[in-house]
Amino acid sequence: MILRLDKQLPALLIALVGASVVASLPQVGSAWSGVKEVYGEQDFGLRILREAMLLVVILFALCDARFRSVALRPKVWLTLTGIAAYLGMETGYALSLDLPLVVPLAGMRVFEYLPLALIGLAVASIGAGDRVLVRFTGHLRYYVAFQGVLALAQAVLAPPLFGVSILGGGRPFGTFVSPNLFGAALSTCTLFFAVAPDPRLRRWCYASTLLALLTGSRTALLVSLLVLFFQMLSALRSRDRWVLVLPAPLLAIAALLVASSPLLSGRDDADPTQDGRIDRWQDVLGDNINSAWDLLFGWGLGLSSNTINVLYGADHFPGQFDSDSLYLYLWNGYGLIGLLAYLVFLWLTAATSGHPRRVLVMTFIFVAGLPFNLWEYFPQNAMLMFLWGIVAGTGRRAAGRIEQPELRPCGSTG
Repeated sequence: MILRLDKQLPALLIALVGASVVASLPQVGSAWSGVKEVYGEQDFGLRILREAMLLVVILFALCDARFRSVALRPKVWLTLTGIAAYLGMETGYALSLDLPLVVPLAGMRVFEYLPLALIGLAVASIGAGDRVLVRFTGHLRYYVAFQGVLALAQAVLAPPLFGVSILGGGRPFGTFVSPNLFGAALSTCTLFFAVAPDPRLRRWCYASTLLALLTGSRTALLVSLLVLFFQMLSALRSRDRWVLVLPAPLLAIAALLVASSPLLSGRDDADPTQDGRIDRWQDVLGDNINSAWDLLFGWGLGLSSNTINVLYGADHFPGQFDSDSLYLYLWNGYGLIGLLAYLVFLWLTAATSGHPRRVLVMTFIFVAGLPFNLWEYFPQNAMLMFLWGIVAGTGRRAAGRIEQPELRPCGSTG
């Protein structure tokens, strides 16, 4: 049998996303019984299953000659080589600080699902991006429907372990260990429904947004509303879009205030004026940046990883802290150089891609990372990495697509 990346990939991707459902059942049971577990404990439970499934997807992709041809492109190879070299330097610096190897390894988690970005790049390069995206997002409806039924039951019946929902029960957490992680997954689903080039799927944006609202997660609700804003903007004629663009800052502030109200957030500590994130940024940067080297290259790869906080405690190593922001996480581990490189990659993708929803996708990724380390949590990281690859691989000209070599069965030599 010939394995074709564009044929079987949607089923493999939804199996990867669905791994979170099975692996998190013990944590969900604990939360239903009123026992709160820290984020990292669920993460360790997921890791074997999710990484095994990720390995299956990668091995499957390697069996397709078209994927191998994309991975061996000079630009792709040089980019990956540059990233690997920088990782090696940062790892060496972390070890020179007498940090155990597990610390820098934990700091590399932002690259864990990079292979899915390469797979998305390959699929888009052969002109199958829209087809794969529609099929995968079609499967995603059943995932959201299942999570929705569970969330409604939790919002009515679950104990208020994380706060009180607007329906009287606890803030729903779906098959996750926290409403915030659940909301992050739902907001990512909202993005996929909006980006998939099938009008029948876009109505699911509203269902996943309502569920994001129900979780009480401000970040999830705000980025879901961001997707809907882009949807309304694209529905208007170009000359009429100023009607939404001009009041956009005021709309964003109003959305933040509404999302932070105790009625929707389900907790009393969601006041944006008392959030404390800005104070944390100032404290962390002020305490740990003691030289130009710290500024440019960071002060210890992995010291802000949730994995390390669970293994060693939150204050075990000098310079360690609990990061709520992707950008603070990157600055800690990769320095100002690594942070700027990440922002440049975001900008280059939006500037060079021919994908019709490229601005929406890259804006979503940029905004979601401000209050949340989106590349450290599954399955959001897997889904967004794949979508980033789809956007990056969609060229402005059809002539830019790679030549499709002859397909051969996996393992065939003739």
